[in-house]
Amino acid sequence: MSARNNVAPSTITVNLVEGGVVVQYLDGREVFYHGPPEPVTESIKTPPGKDVHVLVTDPDGVEGVMTYVNDRDTHDDILETTGVGRVILSGDDEEVLYPGVTVSTDAYSIRVEADLSLVDGRVFVFAEDELSEHAYELVPVSYTHL
Repeated sequence: MSARNNVAPSTITVNLVEGGVVVQYLDGREVFYHGPPEPVTESIKTPPGKDVHVLVTDPDGVEGVMTYVNDRDTHDDILETTGVGRVILSGDDEEVLYPGVTVSTDAYSIRVEADLSLVDGRVFVFAEDELSEHAYELVPVSYTHL
């Protein structure tokens, strides 16, 4: 397998719908992340071994940036044509994905943390593999579910 590089994300279209989140890539394809996302206060440690995708939207939730964390399967050119970014972490790396949003490794898991006072929008984390899908939204401590 060839080496994979970090790839900067582009702005893509987002649609928050009942039952999940629809992301439209720059090439026109869409992907549906099943939900609704579970609210989690400010940080999440994903289940081990999952593919982790982090989506940061604008305040209205109509556009955002998506980054794959530790994706070693997708070629750089495919990511660039879809608008999806990628960050590769190793050891005890920590990386800022977006102002206020950091990712780090935690054994075989990924930890995503958000300082929501610095994020002008919403932060979603999707962790999935062929057996299960998990969707989370990082929310402030003051969040109350209605």
